[in-house]
Amino acid sequence: MKTEQTIIEEWESIKIPTPPKLEEVTVESKSTALLVLDFQNMNCNQERRPRCVDSLPKVQRLLSKAREKDMFVVYALIKSSPEEDIRDEVKPLGHEPIVKAGVDKFYKTDLENVLTTNTISKVIITGTSAHGAVLHTATGAAQRQLEVIVPVDGISASEPYAEQYTVWHLTNSPGTRRSVTITKSDMIEIM
Repeated sequence: MKTEQTIIEEWESIKIPTPPKLEEVTVESKSTALLVLDFQNMNCNQERRPRCVDSLPKVQRLLSKAREKDMFVVYALIKSSPEEDIRDEVKPLGHEPIVKAGVDKFYKTDLENVLTTNTISKVIITGTSAHGAVLHTATGAAQRQLEVIVPVDGISASEPYAEQYTVWHLTNSPGTRRSVTITKSDMIEIM
């Protein structure tokens, strides 16, 4: 039986895996949706999650590029949050749907129906709480046979390890590894 000390020593000896290769991505605007998850004032601020604040300019540019090409954009919030809590930098337009959920934005929401109705086959996922909303929504999307694109500069957490773990998990998990492409926001071309 392993002791607590043995377990800690094993953990401390773990080598960090090589980061996945970032891929150039080209998507069709009519069959792709941009998901903007949990960018809220309450959790995306300098005190609580400065890495989220740092990601906002990249997400804002990607959002602008998506809107220029008439890409479908969907927002998600934490269940208890009002829509007014969405960060000004990435505010939704009046016609862009908003779902409210826990970490999996498909769970007990109409997100799947909204994407299906709009003939979406790919999703670009941005968001904060990388190890929460991004990880679980990306997994939910892959389980629904959607192609998933995750720009690493468009996801954030309180610490880099959570972001790194999320990317590792998505690219190595049996449920997601064949459905997920890891990229950066400026490596995404929208047609």
